[in-house]
Amino acid sequence: MGLSKQERRKKYNKMKQNPYSFYRGSAYLFYYDVTKIPFAFHTPSLTPTWIMGDMHFDNFSSFQDEDGQLVFDVDDFDEGYLGSYLYDLLRMVVSIRLMTQQQGVTDSFVRDELVEAFLKAYSKQIKKFANREEDPRTTCFTAENTKGPIKKVLNKLEERKATHELEKQTILDDEGKRVFNLEKERLEEVSQKEYREISANWSNYIASIPKELAKEDSHYEIKDIVRKLGSGVASTGLKRYYVLIEGTHNNETQDDIILEVKEARPAIPAYFVEYNESFWEQYKHQGKRIVHTQKAMHHKADAYLGFFSIGNREFYVRERCAYDKDINPKHLDEVKPIKQTVKIMGKIAAKIHSRADQDINEDLLGYHSEDAINEVIERDRAQFIQELVTWSRFYKQRVEQDYKLFLEWLEKDFY
Repeated sequence: MGLSKQERRKKYNKMKQNPYSFYRGSAYLFYYDVTKIPFAFHTPSLTPTWIMGDMHFDNFSSFQDEDGQLVFDVDDFDEGYLGSYLYDLLRMVVSIRLMTQQQGVTDSFVRDELVEAFLKAYSKQIKKFANREEDPRTTCFTAENTKGPIKKVLNKLEERKATHELEKQTILDDEGKRVFNLEKERLEEVSQKEYREISANWSNYIASIPKELAKEDSHYEIKDIVRKLGSGVASTGLKRYYVLIEGTHNNETQDDIILEVKEARPAIPAYFVEYNESFWEQYKHQGKRIVHTQKAMHHKADAYLGFFSIGNREFYVRERCAYDKDINPKHLDEVKPIKQTVKIMGKIAAKIHSRADQDINEDLLGYHSEDAINEVIERDRAQFIQELVTWSRFYKQRVEQDYKLFLEWLEKDFY
């Protein structure tokens, strides 16, 4: 990733917390391993799926869609690429094992059941889409059709105000203007050079927004910029900013919008899976690739999605949503709520795989991904589930062994 030793140290300090944190930060190692293992249920290389690329338990959360509806979905698209749907599932089922162990689920057979619950929900939902019983373009997960911890998150958010993020991240200065609150732990002042570079290239971001969603240029006028620190594990070291823009002018201090500007780099799966020339032709800009991945997978995407470059660094932009909220770990302290959660996540995984071919250039995916996936699963559904349950049990142990090696290497060779 071209990180400095200081940036690597920050990342490794997060990764050394536990095996799950290590797993989240080592997707390169995951793909290095799994692309060498022959699985029986890959889709043919001629019919790849647009995959999320880094599907794990903590990459699901709530947000508000274009219609103002609170939904639960996947929330990280940095590794979006074309490849076998199995790579998303393989990464997810291992994360379920690692996360539940962190939550105190010590019985490996119970973890088997949770992995199985995710896979059954996924395969059933894929079949519904393949049989055209449900439409992935309109399927979404709200408080009305979810259970357990996910339903609790969405119900709790109904109490939240649209200005929540503004009140959390900003203050009014002595002149009554809204600016970022630099006393917040993970916000840091940008250099004059960074401020100039973002401002100078901001018109390119505005131009990247689809005409049907774009507002007048004054809506995107920059009021303040800060550097955002400490988010995620895998993306530690990549440049990330919060940009405060003017908004609609209805209320001078309450209608401002916070946008997140994050550095983009080539998707990790692209280093290991089969090269797809037409994909790279269409997505030479990595910010564009990430933005289009989110649009392809979400029912109603963020109206502020866009991209631009600063020199040879590429960035994407999205709204810092006031309704972005993860599941509270205290709601995952028993097996029943965890099972409720992974079942819904299985359905969401099926939705994003089935939906991603709906709105894009037919030259890229001139077929329905759910048909290709369902065809291979239906050869032997029980064996499909058994293979991934067994493999995930093995690979969890591999991750734990690698984690120990990683800790030894840190102490001996890195620090």
